[in-house]
Amino acid sequence: MALTTRLLIAASVVLVAFLGLTGLALDQAFRDSTLSAVRDRLQAHVYMLLGAADIDPGQGVRMTIGLPEARLMVPDSGLYALISDAQGQIVWRSQSLLGLSLHPLPDPPDIGRTRFQAHRSRDGHDLFLTGFTVFWEIGPQRYQRYTFWVAESGAYYQREVDSFRFSLWTWLLGAAGMLLVVQGLVVNWTLRPLRQVAREIREIEAGQRTQLSGHYPRELQPLTANLNQLVREGRSQLERYRNALGELAHSLKTPLAVLSSATRQALSNEELQQRVHTQVQRMNQTVDYQLQRAAASGRSALRAPVVVSDTARKIRDSLLKVYADKALEFTLRADPALRFHGDEGDLLEIIGNLADNACKWADQQVSLTLHGDHHAERLTLVVEDDGPGIAAEHRQRLLQRWERGDAATPGHGIGLAVVRNLVEEVYHGQLLIDHSALGGARITAQLNG
Repeated sequence: MALTTRLLIAASVVLVAFLGLTGLALDQAFRDSTLSAVRDRLQAHVYMLLGAADIDPGQGVRMTIGLPEARLMVPDSGLYALISDAQGQIVWRSQSLLGLSLHPLPDPPDIGRTRFQAHRSRDGHDLFLTGFTVFWEIGPQRYQRYTFWVAESGAYYQREVDSFRFSLWTWLLGAAGMLLVVQGLVVNWTLRPLRQVAREIREIEAGQRTQLSGHYPRELQPLTANLNQLVREGRSQLERYRNALGELAHSLKTPLAVLSSATRQALSNEELQQRVHTQVQRMNQTVDYQLQRAAASGRSALRAPVVVSDTARKIRDSLLKVYADKALEFTLRADPALRFHGDEGDLLEIIGNLADNACKWADQQVSLTLHGDHHAERLTLVVEDDGPGIAAEHRQRLLQRWERGDAATPGHGIGLAVVRNLVEEVYHGQLLIDHSALGGARITAQLNG
C-alpha cells in the first residue's frame, strides 16, 4: 500500500473518530441542556400557578387572575396543568386538558419538594411532568394539602433535539469533507519531496542523471546525502573493477607473448623451464595486485567507523609473532577514540603492508603512530624503523609494482604499490617516504574523507 494511502486512511480514521465522538458529546450536552430548560420552564409555570391560585371554602380552588400562560387555555396545546388534593382528587384542571388526561399521576412529592420526570399518560402521550406539593390554610386551624402538576408534551423537546442534531451532523459532515480535502492536499504537499527522491532515483537508474540534486527538507538531507554517497561509491567501485580488468588484460599480454614465443624457439629444457617460471610468477604478481586493487572498498556512508587502535593492536601482535626471532621493540601510539570512516579491510591492508615492511627491514625498533582530524575525517599513519632506510633516489621507484629494496628479501614487490593505490586513488590521500629519526625509513600515509 502506498505511503500516501496509508497516511490518508490513518488520518481519515482519526478524523472520523474525533468528529464522531465530538458530535456525540455535543448531542448529549444539548439534550441535557434542553432537558434542564424544560425542567426550569415547568418549574416557573408551577410558581406562576401558585401565584394565581386561591382557596375559597365554598368554591374550592380558583384562579383569582388570568392564567399566566395562554397555552393553558387552548385545548391540546401541549402545555397542561392541574391541581390535586391529598386524596388524589383533581380540584382544578386547565382548559388545555379538554378531552385529555394526565393519569396515571405519580405519587405526589413531599411538601415543599418538586418532582420532575418523564411521564407517559394513559392515552399514550409522552410528557415531561413537574409536581409541587404545598400545605395550604383553608380556614381557622384548617389546612389542606394540594399538589400542583404542570406537564409539557415531549414532542417539543424532541423537535428541538432533532433540529439540533440535523444542524450538528450537517456541519460536522461538511467540516469532515472539507478537512479530508485539506488533509489530502497537506499529505500530497508533505510527501512531494519523497516522490521527487523516487523520481530522481528512477532517472539515475535510467542513466538520465548521476546523483540526487533536488532541494530537500532538512529531515531528508541525511537520506539524500547517503544515497548520493552510495551512488558515487558504486560508480567508483565499478570504475575500479573496469580499470583493474583492463590493466590486467594489458599486463598479461607481454608474459603470454613471451611464453608463446618460447614455444617456437629451440630452447633447452632448463631454459624453457626458467622462462616459464619467470613469466608465470610475473602473471601471478599481476593478478594479485589487480585483485587487491579492485577489492578496495573505500568509504561508505552507511558503514560503522572502525576503531583504529584495536585494528593496529591486532596487526602489531601478529607481526611480533611472525618476527619473534628478531625480538623487535614495536611501539604503538594511537588514540583509543580515533575512528576510521572507511573499510576495515582497507585499513588492515594499509597498516599491515607498511608495518610488515618496517618489521622486515628493522634491526630492533619499529614505531607505528596514528592520529587524526575528527572534523575533517582525516587519518594519518606514520611507520618508522631503524633499518638501513631508503635512499632518496629509490623512494619513488619502490612505490611501483614488483620493486623491492633487496631482491634477496622474500615478497612479490606489490605491497607498497597496493598501499599507494589505496591511499591515493581510493582515499584521495598521499603516501610519502623519507628519513626516520630512528635511523631507517619513515613512511607516512594520509587518508582523507
